[in-house]
Amino acid sequence: METTYLKSILDNDFYKFTMQHAVIKLFPKAQVRYGFINRGNHFFPPGFGDLLRKSVDAMADLRLTKEEKQYLWQHCSYLDPTYFDFLQGYNFDPSEVQITQTGSELKVTVEGYWYRTILWEVPLMGLISELFYKTGQSIRLDDEALKRVTKDKIDNYNKIGVSILEFGTRRRHSYEVHALVNETLRKFGSNSFIGTSNVHFAMTNNMRPLGTHAHEWFMFHAAQYGFKMANMMGLGHWTQVYDGDLGIALTDTYTTAVFFEQFDKKYSKLFDGVRHDSGDPIEFAEKVISHYTQMGIDPKSKVIVFSDSLNYEKVKRIADFCKDKIKMSFGVGTNFTNDAGLPSMNMVIKLTEVKLNNDQWQGVVKLSDEKNKNTGTPEMIALAKEVLGIK
Repeated sequence: METTYLKSILDNDFYKFTMQHAVIKLFPKAQVRYGFINRGNHFFPPGFGDLLRKSVDAMADLRLTKEEKQYLWQHCSYLDPTYFDFLQGYNFDPSEVQITQTGSELKVTVEGYWYRTILWEVPLMGLISELFYKTGQSIRLDDEALKRVTKDKIDNYNKIGVSILEFGTRRRHSYEVHALVNETLRKFGSNSFIGTSNVHFAMTNNMRPLGTHAHEWFMFHAAQYGFKMANMMGLGHWTQVYDGDLGIALTDTYTTAVFFEQFDKKYSKLFDGVRHDSGDPIEFAEKVISHYTQMGIDPKSKVIVFSDSLNYEKVKRIADFCKDKIKMSFGVGTNFTNDAGLPSMNMVIKLTEVKLNNDQWQGVVKLSDEKNKNTGTPEMIALAKEVLGIK
């Protein structure tokens, strides 16, 4: 069976680097654990774990090139020069990743200092996804067919005049498909396509990378400061590091309702907008518009980045509702990078535990606006709901 290897240390989502930069500055001693969750109950064939191990071990050889460092310097002025030097000296440590396979079940965990291990999640998922298809028997669409599929999609988005971002690194069919999709979007998406969250492909297509922070940022803050303070402290530390740059706030780590109770006028004005990642998008847009209106802020001056399982029909419905009410953009992931004629995977790698100042390991939770996206032990989920008053 054929294995696969990453070609660049920047083949990762941008928010992993922006969070790493912030973690180095604020939480250099924090330790964390991540775990793989096979939501789709996918069957992994014999030897899959060994192939993944080889791919992970090979990542130790990845290094930031001079050209990549120069690209970051030119496009990411809000990152410190010392961070670029750190990243140039950084290397993945495969001993931080544990992989076991029992029958068809795959177990993957990551453990180590947060500032180091934060870069594993996205490339690990990309490798799992790509190997899953390489070890299968089915054949994907050929390159020309994939180009046509992608071109048809971006043509439709061009027609309705929406801003489209490519967010599909973690569940892509393969590196080759991912590259072809970005090439096609860049070529035909002049009216809609504004960039990708993948730093490597942003560089190869001469675009700036897009992204801010992820759920783990707020999950860690809940462990450090308590569930009630997680959003406020997370937003506060983000603005402390970025001073108004990278101003899209993620709302659903502990439900959108709780977030907007804490998203006060200062942060509502300071952040450019919010990101939607779970729950009904129209209901979410209504809440956002109402929130800004109550704060005395013109919703048309703000933006919602929608990023939850998007396709054309869903984007069209959202765009029709938001038009002339609030600015919007759409982060399309799997529907771009894994629409290759085969069923897409359903999996995640999530932060599971943190250790602060050499204390005991402490479990973390995420309370999405969709129940099947909650993560954490039942006991910790129940505690979080009780503290936050979520029924």
